[in-house]
Formats: sequence, C-alpha cells, structure tokens
Amino acid sequence: MQYSSFVDDIAYGDTQPIITPMFANDFTKEIRIVFRAGQSMKAHKTSFPITVMIVKGAIDFGVGEDRHSLKAGDVVALEGNVMHDLNAVEDSIVRLSLHKSDSVARVSGVLKL
Repeated sequence: MQYSSFVDDIAYGDTQPIITPMFANDFTKEIRIVFRAGQSMKAHKTSFPITVMIVKGAIDFGVGEDRHSLKAGDVVALEGNVMHDLNAVEDSIVRLSLHKSDSVARVSGVLKL
C-alpha cells in the first residue's frame, strides 16, 4: 500500500505552481499541483491520456479554444495530444494522473514555457 495526502503539507510558490510527485505504481503516476490564485500552466499537451481532478479551489481549464470553469470535486479526462491550459481562479490544489510512461519532468517542463 502507498499513502499520500493531497491536502496536507501544502506549499505555495511565489511565482509559479508547485509540482509534487505523490506516488507511482504499475499503471499510473499521481501528481499534486498547487496554484496560487492567478498562477497558470500555459497551453501544452502530452502524448498520453491524462486525468485532472480539482481537489480544492477553482481552475479555468482550457481545451483548445474552449474554456471550462472547474471547481473542487470536478474531474476531466483528456486523450493524448490534446492542447490544454490551466489558470487558477483562486488558490487551488489539482490532482494530475499520468500514464505510467509519461514523466513528472515533462510536467515540470511546462512551467518553463
């Protein structure tokens, strides 16, 4: 058994979201992304499917040209190669589930775009 809490020991970055790997297993990698209100992740995509869940707060989630207002408890799934972006409307915690072949380094690289 692996255990992690997406709401304990929260740290906010001054200028950009904080990305924390929570755990990995044979089929997924779970990542916590903590945003201050106003912080964002610019448009990006991955070759693999992803699932994004809003644990706390509110996120303006872009998929291509469409915008979606997501709040705590909302979850979305995207196929691979879909452009998307995230903008924090308020302080937020996001759970990102990656395919086992995807990498945390790729997600961290999005902050450099």
